Amino acid sequence: MLPENLAYALTQVVHNFGAAILVGGTVFWLWPVPRQEYARPFAWIILGAWGAQILSGILFGATSFYYYGEAPDLSIVALGALVLKLCAAAAGFLLAAWQLARGRDWGWGWVARAFQAQAALAGLALTGAAFLRWFS
Repeated sequence: MLPENLAYALTQVVHNFGAAILVGGTVFWLWPVPRQEYARPFAWIILGAWGAQILSGILFGATSFYYYGEAPDLSIVALGALVLKLCAAAAGFLLAAWQLARGRDWGWGWVARAFQAQAALAGLALTGAAFLRWFS
């Protein structure tokens, strides 16, 4: 077993569980009936999952640099997918942080829209991941 394969695999585990938590956490809160009293704990979970996505994404690049001395050679489609993932992760992380900082003053509708936006951002990130994987 090559050490870089183990590093990539372990990073992928964190990345996959982060993605599962993002989609599952937002959908679970939204369906079947959103519960306002659970919005804050779920916002913390979503913030942590976006953080895991961001950190594991950085680790993918760091692993490439450490073992190969360069970033992976990405096609234009893969690069676009990576930019999509980066934007979705940054927006999701900032939205979750904003919700935790200011969400106590939000009405139920704004909280629901924040979780709907998080679900959409998670979907964008997952879509970007598929294109990044197959076009790189």
